[in-house]
Amino acid sequence: MLSYNVAGLLRSSPGTVRTYPVRLPSLEIAPDLRLTAPVEGEVRLSRTGRSILARAHLVTALEETCSRCLTPISAAVAVDVDEEALPSVDLITGAPLDVSAEPEALRLDEHHELDLSEPVREAISLAEPIRPLCRPDCRGLCATCGADLNSDPAHHHDDPQLDPRLAALATWRPPADPTT
Repeated sequence: MLSYNVAGLLRSSPGTVRTYPVRLPSLEIAPDLRLTAPVEGEVRLSRTGRSILARAHLVTALEETCSRCLTPISAAVAVDVDEEALPSVDLITGAPLDVSAEPEALRLDEHHELDLSEPVREAISLAEPIRPLCRPDCRGLCATCGADLNSDPAHHHDDPQLDPRLAALATWRPPADPTT
């Protein structure tokens, strides 16, 4: 899991850093998005004057479909996460802190646990490729019949039959004199 107890780090002086390796076999990202490789990388937690700064570099792969030939592929994804996590309770007294000033901030729970699951999910989801390709030179599908042009590079069609409704346009030529 991506949860870290940072009580000891909160007691440390500002500038103290702890580094943790990450290897998650699976992580639920979104209903329509699946991982094909574990999430791996490193999380670096730093104590600031008022919070914990979490920085992570993670890599994984997503189950995708090639945007040209529609072949199922595994698209590699690398994400960087930078989050500031603020305490929700006072470390010494255990009294709840006022969170109304920054309601959208990532918060440590009452046990001083930092859960990075949601920021990592969001980062991976946002890193999903818009037009994934099985390979850079993917030729795609034939626009006429849908044949995979990668498996049959010599694929071609004879001159297409002209739609009879457009036959009159086939003989039309623009006038030689542009003023007429």
